[in-house]
Amino acid sequence: MIRAIDHDRADAADRNVLGDPLIPCSTDPMTGFYRDGCCRSGEDDHGVHSVCCVMTDDFLAFSRSAGNDLSTPRPEWGFPGLKAGDRWCLCAARWRQADEAGMAPQVVLAATHARTLEICDLERLRASAVDA
Repeated sequence: MIRAIDHDRADAADRNVLGDPLIPCSTDPMTGFYRDGCCRSGEDDHGVHSVCCVMTDDFLAFSRSAGNDLSTPRPEWGFPGLKAGDRWCLCAARWRQADEAGMAPQVVLAATHARTLEICDLERLRASAVDA
């Protein structure tokens, strides 16, 4: 089921890492902690699913080897499984871990929530940005 992005639900804190209004990351597949297409992250998102990334085969293999299989569909959770080219709201700590290992996927800065900066360095994000 595809839900419309509820921009009225977003509050003033929904800014991207550049300080601008947060834009959607993906609705196909539907992503975000709140499954609204945006990488919004609030206090209830303990995993900080705030980095809008473009998946690659290398990153998906890295994530699987690190214990988070993002490529296998999980219909019981409504998760289609990801493939290279899909955009997905990734946990900030996982992105940093992948960056430190030289396996970070590209980042869409305009769709990456400002809360990411509590965990990841902006210059490292910019170095991996598709929209720098």
